Amino acid sequence: MATAMQSFNESEATVNFTEPRSFGTVLKSDIKETLFPDDPFYGLKNEPPKRRIWKTFQYFIPMLEWLPQYNLKLFRYDFVAGITIASLTIPQGISYAKLAEIPPIIGLYCSFIPPFVYALFGSSKCLAIGNMAATSLMIAAAIKEKNVFPETDPKLYLNLVITAGFLTGVMQLFLGVCRLGLLVNFLSHATSIGFIAGTATIICLQQLKGFLGLKHFTKKTDVFHVIQAVFRNRDEWNWPCALLGGIYLSFLLISRHLGRKKPKLRFISTSAPMVVVVTGCLITYFFDAEKHGIDTVGPLKRGFNPITIQDLTFDSKYISAPIKAAMITGALATSEAIAIGRSFALKRNEETDGNKEIIAFGLMNIIGSFTSCYLTSGIFSKTAVNFNAGCKTLMSDVVMGFCMMLVILFLAPIFSYTPLVALSAVIAAAMIGLLKFGEFYHLYKIDKFDFFICIVAFFGVTLFSMDTGLFTSFFLALVRGLLYLARPATCKLGNIPNSSIYRDVEQYPNATGVPGIVVVQLGSPIYFANGIYIKERIMRWVRDEQSKSITKQGDVEHVLLDLGGVTTIDTTGINALVEIRRQLLTKGINIGIVNPRVSVLEKMTRAKFVDIVGKESFYLSIEDAIKKCQFSLGLSSPHKGSA
Repeated sequence: MATAMQSFNESEATVNFTEPRSFGTVLKSDIKETLFPDDPFYGLKNEPPKRRIWKTFQYFIPMLEWLPQYNLKLFRYDFVAGITIASLTIPQGISYAKLAEIPPIIGLYCSFIPPFVYALFGSSKCLAIGNMAATSLMIAAAIKEKNVFPETDPKLYLNLVITAGFLTGVMQLFLGVCRLGLLVNFLSHATSIGFIAGTATIICLQQLKGFLGLKHFTKKTDVFHVIQAVFRNRDEWNWPCALLGGIYLSFLLISRHLGRKKPKLRFISTSAPMVVVVTGCLITYFFDAEKHGIDTVGPLKRGFNPITIQDLTFDSKYISAPIKAAMITGALATSEAIAIGRSFALKRNEETDGNKEIIAFGLMNIIGSFTSCYLTSGIFSKTAVNFNAGCKTLMSDVVMGFCMMLVILFLAPIFSYTPLVALSAVIAAAMIGLLKFGEFYHLYKIDKFDFFICIVAFFGVTLFSMDTGLFTSFFLALVRGLLYLARPATCKLGNIPNSSIYRDVEQYPNATGVPGIVVVQLGSPIYFANGIYIKERIMRWVRDEQSKSITKQGDVEHVLLDLGGVTTIDTTGINALVEIRRQLLTKGINIGIVNPRVSVLEKMTRAKFVDIVGKESFYLSIEDAIKKCQFSLGLSSPHKGSA
């Protein structure tokens, strides 16, 4: 019998118990996998020195990758796309600047210098740059918390808004350089959907001030205060203003609908905002609309962006407001812009580099803050227009930048006649396009908890404040993630009939267990947060199997733990395995470890767990482990009660 056992063992492959790697080797490997999972410099290994230097420059300045192959044929597409998004940028830039309650010309500045910077360092080929509605409102709300208002101290207010953009850029640049772009992924999709929909709702409601021509309005953003302000100031309602706003909004929505239904008419929807602004300027100029209570944007000075590096404000009395705004808006703008760039890149089977994108955003916002710009990022509506207009490279952003340069140098005063109600219509139409309640239902069908997070974000923003909605939903998403870590995926495996495959018995009810053997698969790291749970869950499976064996089969004599899905283990996790083994031995049950990963096996070796259990209890596969356990069951039975 002993000869048969020896022959059986020699015929099977065994676990490779190599000497554990040194701390430096492990640390280097972990850093590489954490910060450089894409191995960005792989292509440089076999290149000559000069070529290697050029490739390095191309990596850090992506424009150098496509510019040498650029030609006139590509430029024709980019030129048309650039002019198209420039026509959309003018009304949106002015509108969103008014939303942030800063001079409208700042909104035009944001689409001049930043696009050039992004074109140099960005990895997406169709992302269009500009200021965002949601972040504009959030920055304004954060600055006002310090009792700094544009009506009482416009200079300080503007300086703090621009400082918030600078701090956002610093944060983004730090994350990108340190390859920590993964942190922005902690803003879940459900949180983002609910927050954007809630923000779009309150922005739409706030446009009632422009639609009704109100002179007084609330500084709060929640629905209750906005509705209360509208009816409290109903004696200020201006019906000519409301009529004009209704016409503009209807025109924008109808043109968008036509563009979606008939792609050949898409040019109508893309040019509609510019048509609204131009017609508004003409009405104001020729019919003296201001006499009828229709307010206009006011003077817009021509000229290049003034240098504002000296205006950045770091006064301890106010700095907390820009820091708060930078952290919140930076996370939102970065995650959204990366998602937008990736979604459009996938349509062309292209790739974007998240860390390169974050570096580009950081440099764009830092340099922008030196030139009278506040927070800029990738914009979905402009990117969609850019993509549909046929852009091929980021040269379309360069074309847009030159167009905006011409506007601020020569045409800016023309737009001073733009009625505020026209801007309200442009903003409202853009925000209505973000109210995608179909995605709410989609979340409800797929994952009820994600739907709950989304709803909390939406109602938190609309009923309380943007901070409340964002942080509450983020906290819920974080709690859910921690629950996944504390209660990891574990399952009992059974054999699929007529095969050597073992699968979850709950997912495959026809999978059968092996008499006397319990196979458990662990699918996550084993560490301090889940060690006790894993121990209790394994012991419960053993108890349940033993209760079945009273009437059906013999006692459980082997428990096999499949650790193929366990990426790492800490000392608490190893202690949990030791405790599991001790409790099993008191019941006369042996433990076996199947397919441990190298990092897990190294820690088990250092902790002497391998010596405690014995190398013969480590198996390369479940099939090998089952065969050896069945062989041992045929030879002997473990002594009950031994520990």
